[in-house]
Amino acid sequence: MKNLTIVIHAGVQQALADSLRGLQQVEGFTFSHVEGHSHQSEQDPFLSARDKVVGYVPRVRVDVLLAAADVDAVLATLIAQNNLNGQGVYWVTAVEKQGRL
Repeated sequence: MKNLTIVIHAGVQQALADSLRGLQQVEGFTFSHVEGHSHQSEQDPFLSARDKVVGYVPRVRVDVLLAAADVDAVLATLIAQNNLNGQGVYWVTAVEKQGRL
């Protein structure tokens, strides 16, 4: 298993949710609201006046558990979508153990 983590601008959360729901490899995902703090945030075209005043960009962290064989196909589909380009970053980590509580 792998965990695909995406941190993306909150403005495209719905588009990402729709994309993930449309992928048969994705059984489910989790959104967590986070704040983006960096010097690059000042150049963000989605930055509102409020964001400039408070000093951070609203972002969403998405965690998706995937079979290792499905990671590349899921990423390729998400990267190919123009409405998500330039809106975030991702990383993939190994999952050593998983289960339900």
